[in-house]
Amino acid sequence: MIGLFKSLSQAMRGKPIRAGRVYLRPPHRRDVKKWLSLRASSRNFLEPWEPTWPKDALTRKAYFRRLRTYAMHTNSDTAYMFLVFRNDDRVLLGSISVNDVRRGVAQSCSIGYWVGEHYSGQGYMTEALSAFLPFIFSRLKIHRIEAACLPHNKASRVLLSKVGFQEEGHVRRYLKIDGKWQDHILFGLLDTDPKIAPVPLEQDSIRASRRAKRRSRFTTAPSPAQRAES
Repeated sequence: MIGLFKSLSQAMRGKPIRAGRVYLRPPHRRDVKKWLSLRASSRNFLEPWEPTWPKDALTRKAYFRRLRTYAMHTNSDTAYMFLVFRNDDRVLLGSISVNDVRRGVAQSCSIGYWVGEHYSGQGYMTEALSAFLPFIFSRLKIHRIEAACLPHNKASRVLLSKVGFQEEGHVRRYLKIDGKWQDHILFGLLDTDPKIAPVPLEQDSIRASRRAKRRSRFTTAPSPAQRAES
């Protein structure tokens, strides 16, 4: 376990996790303005899918309280939080959390995620999960990831299936969401299951396209004799 915690410590301080147009990193104190602004502008969009927000949810005090909780869980290897940013302008898009980490014979966890209203439906969370799933399996040494969503949350159900999760069943009154105990659809993903590969970084795709165009310019067309031989 010492090796695991050492690698996690390095990961927390190291380069962000990147894929496609996004990157992920743990939250910092300096993120408070971006966090509060995005949550405030997306409140009506997010509240139906989340536990009831506390009265002070959109205050600096609440944000810093979150940071202390995140640090406590990370240090105890029970949960991990990452913010999702856009590469080109560092705009905060949302977050992904690893929760309920269980070791021993289980080696499992659950994940949760949200994206701001103005950035939903644009593929950002798909790209973020494509980068984050390898982190969970390889860095955290997890065997099974679970995710749950409300039955009428079609966008989340499509997203989970797209990245590799399998629908496993309907659980009654599973979580208290928006002030009510609500049924959920349970999804699971094993480390051995087929899953989405990390989406190539946007600039990498652009560079690859440019290299292919350059190669095509210098490709010599076959001579008539060569065509006849073939």
